[in-house]
Amino acid sequence: MALIDPQYGPATYQKQARPAPEALVRAHMPLVRKIAWHVHARVATAIDVEDLAQIGMVALVESAGSFEDRGHAFATYATLRIRGAMIDHLRRHASLCRAAMARRRHLAAVRERLENRLGRAAGDAEMAAEMGMDAAAYREMVDYSQAVHQESIEEIYSDHSMWFANDEEGADETIDRARLKTALAEAIRTLPERDAMVLQLYFVEEMNLEEIGQTLGVGAARICQIKKAALDRVRLQLAAWS
Repeated sequence: MALIDPQYGPATYQKQARPAPEALVRAHMPLVRKIAWHVHARVATAIDVEDLAQIGMVALVESAGSFEDRGHAFATYATLRIRGAMIDHLRRHASLCRAAMARRRHLAAVRERLENRLGRAAGDAEMAAEMGMDAAAYREMVDYSQAVHQESIEEIYSDHSMWFANDEEGADETIDRARLKTALAEAIRTLPERDAMVLQLYFVEEMNLEEIGQTLGVGAARICQIKKAALDRVRLQLAAWS
């Protein structure tokens, strides 16, 4: 557990040993699936959610091995690495044309319907007959659905596509973020030490109310009251911030 930030007051609890990478991986496996479903919602036709989850698990393991506690929660660090790995994978495989993906979905739907009717796996000849095609035409369609084609970026570019999204902040966003961070730090600095510590433990260390109560020696209900009061004071001080 990281020491309290000096700007919030002196440290009043002991720094704990960093969890082993294996423990971090086990504790954050649900985070991988949460991010996988979030990414999949935007690119559902491009990749299966389980494939995204596998990519995310690899990134989680790598994150657990390289994480250094510098006052930031591991979940924040891992989220950036996991989402970044998924997006990088999508960008590397963005050359599979939309027509091929549409044929692949059509083939999958026909195969599922046919196998449900037969009660077993369907062969190529049965698939071709189901689709009203000869064997050569069916084979060509299968090959085309699995092929990778190079397309002009002008033809496939879209401002709404995740593959072409720019992850970098603009200059104005960077300035706004810095100004807000400064204003937030000033607002928190005016809080009583215990109030500031509750916010630190809740939002930075990601402890729940019960854990914070045990750390500070009070009940969870009291911690909830302190947190709400502290947030109300911070919001009041930031009300005029623009």
